[in-house]
Amino acid sequence: MPTVCEAYIRDKALDHLEKGRVVIFAGGTGNPYFTTDTAAVLRAAEMGCEALFKGTQVDGVYSADPKTTPNARRYDRLSYDDVFKQDLRIMDGAAIALARDNRIPIIVFSIKSQGGLALVLQGKGSSTTIDDGTPGKRL
Repeated sequence: MPTVCEAYIRDKALDHLEKGRVVIFAGGTGNPYFTTDTAAVLRAAEMGCEALFKGTQVDGVYSADPKTTPNARRYDRLSYDDVFKQDLRIMDGAAIALARDNRIPIIVFSIKSQGGLALVLQGKGSSTTIDDGTPGKRL
């Protein structure tokens, strides 16, 4: 990674943000047993992020794999507990638990649709929000 970008140093990342720069976190932690999902939530917690946006192959979280189950239902919103209870494997359990413990909403959207992230950021795109389930709470 050093040939492509700077190594992660929290204070340096905060300095970039304070200067109005965009900071992109890439890769994992370099530790075994930690997925890139867990690394993403860890960095979001460390940086005090308001939300984590997860770009995937599909436009949200479904009740089953929509590629193999035609009647799979896409959820607009789920609680962290719903993800565990229904064994929805959108992210590993450690990442979901870390997001829950740090109250970081996760917005799952399709990275494949052109302009998908921009639309989701504007509140117009198709996505699923995973949060604490508080009624009326929206990003």
